[in-house]
Amino acid sequence: MSPNDRPTRLAYAALTAAGCLWGIGFLAGKIALRELGVPHMLLYRLGFASLGLVPVALARGVRVGRSDWPALGIAALLGVPVLFLLQFEGLDRTTVAHASLMIAAAPMLLALGAALFAGERLDGRGRAAVTASTVGATLIALAAPAGGSDGATLVGDLLVIASLVAATAWVLISQRLMTRYSPAVVSSTVMILGTLMLAVWVVAVHGLPPVRLATSTWLALGSQGLLSTTCATLLWNWGVARVPASRAGVFVNLEPVIGAALGVTVLGDTLGPLALAGGLLIVGAAIAISRR
Repeated sequence: MSPNDRPTRLAYAALTAAGCLWGIGFLAGKIALRELGVPHMLLYRLGFASLGLVPVALARGVRVGRSDWPALGIAALLGVPVLFLLQFEGLDRTTVAHASLMIAAAPMLLALGAALFAGERLDGRGRAAVTASTVGATLIALAAPAGGSDGATLVGDLLVIASLVAATAWVLISQRLMTRYSPAVVSSTVMILGTLMLAVWVVAVHGLPPVRLATSTWLALGSQGLLSTTCATLLWNWGVARVPASRAGVFVNLEPVIGAALGVTVLGDTLGPLALAGGLLIVGAAIAISRR
């Protein structure tokens, strides 16, 4: 490995770790939702995440130019309350299969957004990897059972798609900000500011969250916040600051792979041939792109 390749390899390793940590959030989320509704679960999760980022912000010193605060505010709004609320409310109104199919489009949307607004271009291998990753996530979705008794709804599907558009905008705005500030500063500022926005909405609409919760729920919330959000966001932004966003999008689809693997090993879920093939496609696409 040449000295010039090492930073890129480390960036891909960070993106891989971020995707895996997001996948852990699936299992933790299932545990937390046994006692909490979506808004209060998200408030606790992102509250823990923000607490984990406060030391990072203090250590780095958040010194942001006045002209960049509007962009930071938009990134915080889109990347925290809008993204999480739209996605989880959408998941509550559609089937697992439909939601997975929508989320599988994330790398394609990110590649398209990067091409339109950041001037990035994918070569043949990059396009093949993004396509393979999306096909893999689609196979996992097709292998999933049909979900809740109410079935899929157009509103639920549209909410999930809207959350992906918000996520794409959050990534591209954050990437542009990281040309002037460190990934740690952007990550901590966006997360803390976005969590404050979410807290105002949740408390105003749903009231204060309950505090008498089972130990397993607190552990699930803490792991969601500190591992699946704080650490994952820092790793993601560190990695995406060093590689094109269109390539980084491939690693988003590691999330359902890890979530499915934990479902099998911890919750006793089953995976059929389609799901296994989809997982291999996603992992293979990530390896192919990271070996560039």
